[in-house]
Amino acid sequence: MIQALAITELALRRGGRHLFDGLNLTLAAGEVCAVTGPNGAGKTSLLRAVAGLLAPEAGTIGFGAADPAAARASGLHFLGHQDGLKPARTAAEELTFWTRWDGASPGALETAVADLELSRLLALEVRRLSAGQRRRLSLARLAAAPRALWLLDEPLSPLDARWRARFGEMMARHLAGGGLILAAVHDPLPIPARELEIPA
Repeated sequence: MIQALAITELALRRGGRHLFDGLNLTLAAGEVCAVTGPNGAGKTSLLRAVAGLLAPEAGTIGFGAADPAAARASGLHFLGHQDGLKPARTAAEELTFWTRWDGASPGALETAVADLELSRLLALEVRRLSAGQRRRLSLARLAAAPRALWLLDEPLSPLDARWRARFGEMMARHLAGGGLILAAVHDPLPIPARELEIPA
């Protein structure tokens, strides 16, 4: 299980463009950090680098005592700005596929469906869901297959006030259980968080 995240003197480049260098961050179990900055500053790229999807130009990313490859394979969730859902599948098919992939038990899946009020949506094709409903479907993966580190890219953007508050409750429970959260945001998170600003 991931119990810490340590980013040291990180430099990133994407598409031939230098994003930032010298970035440092330490995050322990039970802590959340909101990554802020203007569009194009590198917030999403930072999450992708932590997830192992983007190679740093310099610096290191560590997960405490956990092996980086093992930590990335089974210790984190990456929820991108785009939901990554197949529009032709039903919500039930999509949720079943992803939660099986992530190793969720049937009981945990049923609980996530109930908590996120997805029961009435399961027979619908994903393309018929609203943006907020699709985001709730994606959030069910976090609840159904617990992993220590949540990497969240603009998780609140399609949610209304009620569901932002409910997601805040989910985040608080995750942290209370020893989880960690690194979130790229424009809007403030619904729970207290440290802030890491990436300048333009």
